[in-house]
Amino acid sequence: MRFLTVSAAVLSVLGFSAGAQAQTGKLFFEGDIVRGQQPGAPGPFCVLNSQFKRFEKVVFRIRVLDQNGTSVDDKGVKSLMVLLPDGTKLPSTWGAHPPAHLKAKLGPTTDHFWTSAWIVPEKYPSGTFVYKVVATDMQGQSHTWEPFKNRESQLTIIAGAIDIN
Repeated sequence: MRFLTVSAAVLSVLGFSAGAQAQTGKLFFEGDIVRGQQPGAPGPFCVLNSQFKRFEKVVFRIRVLDQNGTSVDDKGVKSLMVLLPDGTKLPSTWGAHPPAHLKAKLGPTTDHFWTSAWIVPEKYPSGTFVYKVVATDMQGQSHTWEPFKNRESQLTIIAGAIDIN
């Protein structure tokens, strides 16, 4: 499945940063959340999801675009971080997808974007949580994005835990 198709299907996660910086311009964001692959965990993996149980791997996938609509990689963004409401900071990495260790299962590289992975801790509270993405450009300017405020676009932790075999 192509990421652009997925992005269109999840229009609710399309957004842009507030406040232009004279020397850098605006950065625009798009992204989604998927269930990450983890040994022994039930699948399916790399599918859109916003509801997770404890011990599940949450993967935040983010594309950063410049004012011309060109994807910005790790040469144009100094850092990208997902911020959870409890203060947890998840650094993002730029790379090919599917990543090399999953190509045998998922096929050849189809896209490049930023990702952050997080396994829901055992004691994390249930509920719906607003997360943010902060990109710092090469000039040190921060650009922040949040998904829409509606429940379906937010990270939701539901009761229970997955069984890891």
